[in-house]
Amino acid sequence: MTQTEILLKIIDLFTKCKIEYMITGSFASNLHGVPRATFDADIVIKADQGSLKKFTKEVSKDFYVEEKNTKSQKGMFNIIHYNTGFKIDLILIKRRGYSQTEFSRRQLIDFAGRRCWFSSPEDTILSKLEWSKFGASERQFNDALGIAKVQSEKLDWEYLRKWAKELNVVELLDKILRNL
Repeated sequence: MTQTEILLKIIDLFTKCKIEYMITGSFASNLHGVPRATFDADIVIKADQGSLKKFTKEVSKDFYVEEKNTKSQKGMFNIIHYNTGFKIDLILIKRRGYSQTEFSRRQLIDFAGRRCWFSSPEDTILSKLEWSKFGASERQFNDALGIAKVQSEKLDWEYLRKWAKELNVVELLDKILRNL
């Protein structure tokens, strides 16, 4: 089973359990920018306790479920596919303004013959810059730069500047602009 097949299986479970989602991270940056190998997937989810409980019960047939945050509905938790070791980070949507705006801007995009919800190119850039800031990761910055180079003329730069200020990543966004 490929990473894409596993991801589509999880999306089917989200639909079955009535969980809203948004694929972000490397899968989104590969879609919007310059593809690179990835060993996990990141998905932001919006779910109530009942839906989350149903999902964890269903998914536990084929995945190890790290359940520490499933009950509190805060933070994130991992699921790991038993047969392949492929890890998916499920990020419970934050209550902050940016996270709510980011989720409302998600886009329905053709992916592997299916329509799937992905973070927008702008929000993928901002998230990658935020992760870069917290983890000092050059890979995260390069993903953001790759998206900016591929999507440059289509990007909403006003939106990027507004939220870069809010997220305290203006210096990193400026670095991207210098490298275009």
